[in-house]
Amino acid sequence: MTVEIPNGKLAYGMQLPVQSQSTIYAEPWEAGAGADELAAVARSADANGFLYIAVCDHIAIPKPLDETMNTSWWDTTTTLGYLAALTERVHLMSHVYVLPYRHPLVAAKAFLTLDAVSRGRAILGVGAGHVEKEFELLGVDFLRRGPLLDEAIDVVRAAFVDEYPVADGPTWPVSGAGLRPRPVQPGGPPIWVGGSSPAALRRAADRGDGWLPQGPPKLGMRKGIEYLRSRRAEAGKADEPFVIGANSVVHIGQPSWDVGQWCLTGPAEQVAEKLRKLAGIGVDQVQVRFRARTLGELLDQMDRFGHDVAPLLKH
Repeated sequence: MTVEIPNGKLAYGMQLPVQSQSTIYAEPWEAGAGADELAAVARSADANGFLYIAVCDHIAIPKPLDETMNTSWWDTTTTLGYLAALTERVHLMSHVYVLPYRHPLVAAKAFLTLDAVSRGRAILGVGAGHVEKEFELLGVDFLRRGPLLDEAIDVVRAAFVDEYPVADGPTWPVSGAGLRPRPVQPGGPPIWVGGSSPAALRRAADRGDGWLPQGPPKLGMRKGIEYLRSRRAEAGKADEPFVIGANSVVHIGQPSWDVGQWCLTGPAEQVAEKLRKLAGIGVDQVQVRFRARTLGELLDQMDRFGHDVAPLLKH
């Protein structure tokens, strides 16, 4: 249930392009891309020391949200299973899997299988979801998404630990049935909880093996991390492994085009210096999004990050 991150080193991962194409973050070149381009990015991540590659989770985008969110959201576990066969080292993560959309045993079976075929590289990132009309479409009570996620995490965790899980929650009681294949990772894939709301922070501290922020929480990253540690200490979990994440947008070098005010730019040393500040407040891994106008430019950015920035991410 843990992912090894060397002491004194800030790990890095990335959300994959192509497989989700919200207008908020997708680059124009992604609209014409497909499996070949996705495979090239995954192989580059594998070669450049990325801790993980991540895939989103939406099932169907209701109108009129399709105008901004787009409808291009590839199936999470199918995509990760495909990429497992093309890579050797990089972890395969959902960021995030909306557990309330489906029975938790279905989710558990999918990630048990992913862990088996990837030889122990699966990470289950989970979240409550946010598109109310999508919940309605799937027949799930949007207002109960928080309690449903809590219960689903408990069921999935039980299935990761025991072939014959037992759970007595009100929505999905489980007993007397077994699930194989069993995971390669002892105790199953780690469960990292996504979101930056107060409820998401509580959930991450209480039920997670890690935290995947969706931007800084309202109280700020430093205070958010202090809260996580304090709550886990109160529950007697202070000594248990717990991976804290952060997000950053990066373009190595001096771009000749507008990359946005929040994008870290400059030479490798300058980018690394700014990222190390995250480690200084307790961040273990940073999810990097690269600004790039073409697939070739993205692959070049990933190479430069792996060769020039990563060796400097020590603290």
